[in-house]
Amino acid sequence: MAITINEVMTTSPVMPVMVINRLELAVPLAHALVAGGLKVLEITLRTAVALDAIRRIKAEVPDAIVGAGTIINTRTLDQALEAGAEFIVSPGITDNLLTAALRSNVPILPGVVTPGEVMHLLDNGITAMKFFPAEAAGGIPMLKAIGAPLPQVTFCPTGGVTPKNAPDYLALSNVACVGGSWMAPAELVDAGDWAEITRRAAEACALKK
Repeated sequence: MAITINEVMTTSPVMPVMVINRLELAVPLAHALVAGGLKVLEITLRTAVALDAIRRIKAEVPDAIVGAGTIINTRTLDQALEAGAEFIVSPGITDNLLTAALRSNVPILPGVVTPGEVMHLLDNGITAMKFFPAEAAGGIPMLKAIGAPLPQVTFCPTGGVTPKNAPDYLALSNVACVGGSWMAPAELVDAGDWAEITRRAAEACALKK
């Protein structure tokens, strides 16, 4: 059964944003994050092995909900869908990408910064959005300001979110989850320290009060 954007947003309080450079590390990394309770995984299409990483995680980590991030045009959308991505995340949105995503029926989490971008997506029936880059774009005060006239929108702030400020983001009524990479920094992934990544994932799960 296909995942919904609501399930993507509410399954875990933190969505790991994963940059995978070595394909052989994809599955153990996913297992470590899922073991800590973070089941929704965003695999960014920033590396040559990202699409194959999506395929492997989908095949070998059944409890994971696997999405593709850094979707910037219809070509990367098609590649992500062909690889089996269950949802897609974009840093921003264009009309071409929005039209193609809506036509495909894939759950989409499009990036926004301004009220105008939010309203454009609302016009197209989108109510779940990524607020990116969160800290650089005004952070918590900006989300509170947008939420006043547009309370029907739910956000996943990403960009500058840390274990320290994540609870404050998650306390907002218009934030369902946050995106971050602190659970699995490159040095831990390269070292294969899956136990520490699982520990950090479990801590991230406990951030929502």
